[in-house]
Amino acid sequence: MLTRKQKELLLLIRDRMAEDGVPPSFDEMKDALGLRSKSGIHRLITGLEERGFIKRLPHRARALEIVRLPEGIEPAKAGKPAARKSRLPAHMPSMAAIAAQSIRLPLYGRIAAGTPIEALRDPNSNIDVPVGLIASSRGKIDPDEHYALEVAGDSMIEAGIMDGDRVIIRKCDTAENGAIVVALISGDDDGDNEVTLKRLQRRSGKIDLVPANKNLQTRSYDPDHVKVQGKLVGLVRQY
Repeated sequence: MLTRKQKELLLLIRDRMAEDGVPPSFDEMKDALGLRSKSGIHRLITGLEERGFIKRLPHRARALEIVRLPEGIEPAKAGKPAARKSRLPAHMPSMAAIAAQSIRLPLYGRIAAGTPIEALRDPNSNIDVPVGLIASSRGKIDPDEHYALEVAGDSMIEAGIMDGDRVIIRKCDTAENGAIVVALISGDDDGDNEVTLKRLQRRSGKIDLVPANKNLQTRSYDPDHVKVQGKLVGLVRQY
């Protein structure tokens, strides 16, 4: 038996895959189901996966596939409903077309997800990633505003980020609370700079860089010692 929200999410995924060829983003799922955070979507997807209705696919943007539907529910026909597509400009590529493409991004080097280390920029190293990882909700693709980093360490494992993963970063100098960011930490006495991947939290005149590992502690800094260099938008893992 599915809960009402699980069924709503499954039908949303069914309709969007028939329409666009890819499932909706987690933000779109959250908004469509009227949830406050994406953590609720994660729980619903896990429940659907455990019950054998969907499965997750590695190395794919928005990597979900419907395995079966509840009894009495018909598969959606491709191209129906079409109202969503009709509102898009004719020159805009579909999300299915975007997801089928790949794009080359610079792989700057290895970034610590444990103890901060200085990021190593290697202009000769690149990585091919699905275009869907960097496409905006309106289909806009801007590779110059993105780069990749290889993760070292285990401080973000509870966010699903493992040692050796390649994370896709969108360049920015600010981010909302709770976002996973690349943070440049300026040194106090020796002038050395360090870079780390952590969750950002602002509180009482301080900036906290929060690990996603219960065995590690949050580190706090004065705001003038932390500079946001980018925000996590995707992840690529090799097996």
